[in-house]
Amino acid sequence: MLGIIGGSGFYSAGYTENLRHIEVVTEYSDVAVPIELVETEKPFAFLARHGKEHHIPPHEINYRANIDALRLAGVTEIVAINAVGGIAEGTGPGSIIIPDQLIDYTWGRHSTYCGQSKRFVQHVDFSFPFDQALSDKLVSAVNTINDQSEAARPVMAGGVYGVTQGPRLETAAEIRKMRRDGCDIVGMTAMPEAVLARELGINYGLLALSVNWAAGILPTVVTMEEIEAVLVDGQQFLRRVIARIIDA
Repeated sequence: MLGIIGGSGFYSAGYTENLRHIEVVTEYSDVAVPIELVETEKPFAFLARHGKEHHIPPHEINYRANIDALRLAGVTEIVAINAVGGIAEGTGPGSIIIPDQLIDYTWGRHSTYCGQSKRFVQHVDFSFPFDQALSDKLVSAVNTINDQSEAARPVMAGGVYGVTQGPRLETAAEIRKMRRDGCDIVGMTAMPEAVLARELGINYGLLALSVNWAAGILPTVVTMEEIEAVLVDGQQFLRRVIARIIDA
């Protein structure tokens, strides 16, 4: 079964019929993880990464509980929706990026299931953090929606996602460093989400919407009003992409 993890701006599956709300208990949290199950001909699960009210900041998300809850719900592959900042040419606000690499700048997050009394040490291969077949499906779906739209969106197939701690946005100097490191986009939640899915054997692909140019790319400052406007504008497009993935 497919699992969708919704990031900023995506707090529900968008369905009212054939919808069931479940609370999944895992060993990684004292609080059950809320998941929406859409039980149609092609069922899927939806999890709001930041909570329904966007009250959980990136560094306090219980990534281990979330991914394990999806596994327990029957999810075998995940499409993660992320709002990001653009660094490279062609990643400006409104563009779509399906990255194939990442660099992890986060710290202090529970980034593995190893270390629990019931688990052995597991050295997973993470050379290519995103599942290629799932990423290819995302690229194909985005291109198809673009072909059906009067206003096509710029698309980057591939690219490096730099993962920062948040919740603050980055400094211009940090973005200059990330650009030298080879990052094309910047966000706060792809890690440890991606590696935890890998440890549990769940295929993981990422669909990113650029909502702003990263700090220092333009001479102006980044405002939440501008970010929210791009999020609202991009929601319908991303929902069409996800619907196509679900029906594939």
